[in-house]
Amino acid sequence: MSRNIINKANIICIGCPKGCRIVVESENGTISQLSNYSCPRGKEYAREEFINPTRILPTTVRVSNGELPVVSVKTAAPIPKGLLLSSMNEIARIEVKAPVSIGQIIRKDLMGTGVDLIATTTVARK
Repeated sequence: MSRNIINKANIICIGCPKGCRIVVESENGTISQLSNYSCPRGKEYAREEFINPTRILPTTVRVSNGELPVVSVKTAAPIPKGLLLSSMNEIARIEVKAPVSIGQIIRKDLMGTGVDLIATTTVARK
């Protein structure tokens, strides 16, 4: 006889300033109930956050021959939350040559996510 595994998660919605404290209940990994949301955006946010949490990753990359030693970068879209640490390890090994332009792709397809790492500022050459 299989045993039902029931979980409850509390998620604070970031879809609007209300910050609803949404309760997600699941049974065997499938959402069985969502409560305490006040709009459809909140319901969808909680569903996605429970099933596949993602984040935009902002950080810096080293620059050689630049006016600044680093350039600020971010992922062009959210990536799976579980890949943040390994992505940071990969990014720590990157060094680009100046000049760097805002919007420039620093690394295509970061960690096989299909999401590019892009520069968010400009760094001129020394």
